[in-house]
Amino acid sequence: MTQTLSENPNLFERELETSIFADLNHFFKDVHTRGQTIESLNKSEKDDYHILALNILLEYVWKNNDYYREKLIEKGFTQPKITHMTDIDKIPFLEKDQLKGNRDLLLSVDQTRITQYHLTSGTTGKPIYNALTLNDQYYHDAIPSYPTLYEGDSYKDVVGIALPYEFAQPALGFHRLYQFIFGAAIVSLGKGGYMAPLDKTVEALDQFNISILITTPSYAALLAEQIKSMGLSIGEHVNIRKLMLTGEGCSPQFITRLKEIWNCEIHQIYGSTECGLVGIQHNVEDGYQVLEGNVLVEIVDETGTPLENGEIGEIVITTLLREAMPFLRYKTGDIGFIQESTEDAKNKLNRLHLRGRKGGTFTIEGIEYSPILLEHFLLMNPDVGLWFRFVIEDEELTIEIENPNGIEEDELVDQVKRHMYSVGGVVCEVSVVEGIERHYSKVNRVLYKGEKNV
Repeated sequence: MTQTLSENPNLFERELETSIFADLNHFFKDVHTRGQTIESLNKSEKDDYHILALNILLEYVWKNNDYYREKLIEKGFTQPKITHMTDIDKIPFLEKDQLKGNRDLLLSVDQTRITQYHLTSGTTGKPIYNALTLNDQYYHDAIPSYPTLYEGDSYKDVVGIALPYEFAQPALGFHRLYQFIFGAAIVSLGKGGYMAPLDKTVEALDQFNISILITTPSYAALLAEQIKSMGLSIGEHVNIRKLMLTGEGCSPQFITRLKEIWNCEIHQIYGSTECGLVGIQHNVEDGYQVLEGNVLVEIVDETGTPLENGEIGEIVITTLLREAMPFLRYKTGDIGFIQESTEDAKNKLNRLHLRGRKGGTFTIEGIEYSPILLEHFLLMNPDVGLWFRFVIEDEELTIEIENPNGIEEDELVDQVKRHMYSVGGVVCEVSVVEGIERHYSKVNRVLYKGEKNV
């Protein structure tokens, strides 16, 4: 017989009682009672927390997930436990190819407890699925506290979320974070869909006095163009105090341009549909401060061997507070390195510095380049706008650009070619075009002609 709401009025209370992370909640309650947070714990204290969290997770998946248990046994585990952080390399990796199109591989709860499904876009093949319980959505992420990462954010904010709400996790993740934890008002702006044309979005920014805007870098540039085209101005009609950018990689110079346009602080977000929020970057030079209460981040080389802090390799993420579908040692395909905080730092969270994606580079005349590095070089030239494209054919590069300042075309072409060679040794051709097509989806600035250059 189906239960009615009146027969089950305390759904949240019932769910809280089922949480596997009660011990972690007690850990942080003790930390918070001492006037500390995960941000202020030293390395030894964070290691203690991570061992506790990993052992809870290992025991949980051992009991509740056939795939994880079999893989752990194959690696020699006779009981789901580690005793030191160096033992983490005994836990098997989780590869993207294992997950694509396999909806229930990591599912670790009865399906009746699932209250939200997400999936990746699947632009590079079949999608990767994720699922959340009520605890995952509304309780677990609130167990650790990050006061400096969200300093100044409160119930007084009106938060506009200009991200896709379809399928993926980030939009709803930020929606829940600011609505449930901060008590802020949310405007679900979407990102260029049927109900979210640019002009309507701009009107919402104005009418609702939105103070925090969460979107992608390219969409922030697109909105700025739209504001200007409507005869409005940033600072007078639209007053954003903080831009939070996610969903796309971009260069430090792109961020510098956006700061000039929007005249506000910009925080960059690193995360994914699979693993949720991983890090927040306030300043490009500082790297992303890792949310070490929610995730454990490692760097490994091509053989899977853990690397020391400061060494560049593949980013591996373990979700510490997910019960429906935990990700253990998930190889992201992203490249970066970890910078350990100093003991005298007020915020002791480790810093993650991103360096692109595996296979995300291309070769020009025998030299390997990152698209983000080329973007950084290109945008150092103030006569180049925020819309451009790198066209690759037979290891030759043509950069397509617009002419926002109305410079004589031959002069602009010659200027950009000389600029790219002088700042980065980049040999290229330059083509001035009438207009680069704007996209509401994730921006792709690289066009391969013929066989892909890898």
